[in-house]
Amino acid sequence: MVPTIQLDNKSPGALEFVSRKAGNGIHLHRHGLTESCLALLDERVLDRQCLAQCLTAYGIGKEILSFGSIEEWRHQENALSISAILLNVGSRKVTDARTGSEIADLVNEAHPVPVVILADTDDLEQILKALNYGAKAYIPSSIRFEICVEAVNLVLAGGTFVPASSVLAQHKAIDTTVEMTRPMASVFTERQEEVVQALRRGKANKIIAHELNLRESTVKVHIRNIMKKLKATNRTEVVYKLNEMFPGAHLLGRSS
Repeated sequence: MVPTIQLDNKSPGALEFVSRKAGNGIHLHRHGLTESCLALLDERVLDRQCLAQCLTAYGIGKEILSFGSIEEWRHQENALSISAILLNVGSRKVTDARTGSEIADLVNEAHPVPVVILADTDDLEQILKALNYGAKAYIPSSIRFEICVEAVNLVLAGGTFVPASSVLAQHKAIDTTVEMTRPMASVFTERQEEVVQALRRGKANKIIAHELNLRESTVKVHIRNIMKKLKATNRTEVVYKLNEMFPGAHLLGRSS
């Protein structure tokens, strides 16, 4: 007897789910749908069965074939048309050699069918590595389910998906690093800061021009702009105000 799960007899769209064996995996689909399917690969039985049923219940419009491994998928008995492959690596890292090799081999074998990576981490390094291996999407478990579905649909339409939160977090980290490297970035341009550091070491305009590969007249313009920003009347006052505003910043570039 074929087991069925009846969710709602009154709802349109035939919400009757039929589960049957497909090779070593489970074939879960909505009654009446004959479109090509999605292959879900996850070694964790409960996780893959729950995700398969959720995707089907949500109405993704594809039959779901679930397998416990890539090997099971390779040996499937049914020659069904696969639209995309969802590989759930769980807590494994894409940067690990074994996992990375597994993804790369799957992408090459499945081509041109797109491969989507599901994972527990949203680390940008892992995301970029997965894309480098040829994956068309990286979906972390931290995102909402409806976004996961839309990400899969985007891939089916030919697009690529990465979580924006990971990219923004990395961008913020880069900005923070830049600010730490250039403590005066909020006041001076990078070139002005180089001139400022030279002034704090008591260097003459000709020396500053030579070290920074600038014309002496350009150095004088930078110094005037620096004095204007600090509301200083001379070089000595510039150094005094800088020491008050940025204590310790003079340690940067001392070796030059």
